[in-house]
Amino acid sequence: MAVRGDENAAAPQERSPALADGARECRKGRRLELSKELMPVTPTRDRVIPETDVRPLRRPDWIKVRAPSGETYQWLQGLMRKKELHTVCEEAMCPNLGECWGSGTATFLMLGDVCTRTCAFCDIKHGKPTLMDWGEAERVAQAVKAMELKHAVITSVNRDERRDGGAPIFAMVIRRIRELLPGCSIEVLIPDFKGSLEALKIVMEARPEILNHNVETVPRLFKTVQPQDNYEWAAATLSNAKKLDPEVLTKSGIMLGLGEEMDEVKAVMRDQRSWGVDILTIGQYLQPSKKHMPISRYYTMEEFAELRDYGKEIGFKWVESNPLVRSSYHAAEQVRALSVVHRKLYGEQKAESRE
Repeated sequence: MAVRGDENAAAPQERSPALADGARECRKGRRLELSKELMPVTPTRDRVIPETDVRPLRRPDWIKVRAPSGETYQWLQGLMRKKELHTVCEEAMCPNLGECWGSGTATFLMLGDVCTRTCAFCDIKHGKPTLMDWGEAERVAQAVKAMELKHAVITSVNRDERRDGGAPIFAMVIRRIRELLPGCSIEVLIPDFKGSLEALKIVMEARPEILNHNVETVPRLFKTVQPQDNYEWAAATLSNAKKLDPEVLTKSGIMLGLGEEMDEVKAVMRDQRSWGVDILTIGQYLQPSKKHMPISRYYTMEEFAELRDYGKEIGFKWVESNPLVRSSYHAAEQVRALSVVHRKLYGEQKAESRE
């Protein structure tokens, strides 16, 4: 609406009609050029057009990723396709897919499978999103029930074209899962909603056991790694979540290998603790393709152990720090050990019965 209005606005009196028309066409052309750069018509997984060789570095011996397999995996994959659902486990090529699905945890991708942002590390498609699918929450909840999950993680692409960022669908799916499968714990890995308190309130009122938002990297690298994100938005999301409901566990994650320094990582960890974050995940960035941001280096097991110990020292309730750690890794165990919300909902006996 605003763009269309700008194009049709009357030209300043000192301009000739020809100059005004030329200016409008120039602005329109630039907008089209920018929209093509930032919002491809055909969704793509590509994040960079490399002028140099950015093929992924060879993985060290301590990073071994097993391909998922087996009847359970095939059945679950078929169920996802039947219900027209997407999982981050598949879309982001998670190295723990087989282990998590086998232990009763899965991460569902909602609000479609096309993101409005261009994070350089991410393998989810970027482009112009489709219309909101308001039946998605019901299908996800039914899939959670069919899978008999112990712990469901709900995440989404960014929907920056919406003022609420899609927050109502998060609330819908939380409530519906609890109706269909009592005892299943729920974690929401949410976008930053551009720091919107109103959007965050919609999610928090549904009281997930865990509210997760990943910082991903250090402030110095934000515009390179995730150009449409903002460190202040991340801070607002996590700190406001804890203020809105102190009993909901808050969680955040950092990726290593994007060009950060160890002291910068520790500074972010201190910030996260100051925002009230309870659970921290730290993992190694694994470059999805040569069209994604290159890995700066692989961290050693000793360095991951150092960060785990530092996190516990500064007060995190739970720290997962390992090369293959991702957001939902050991999430069910975190809930059973720490969640007040889960125990109030189901009591000690019910909470333990799904172990």
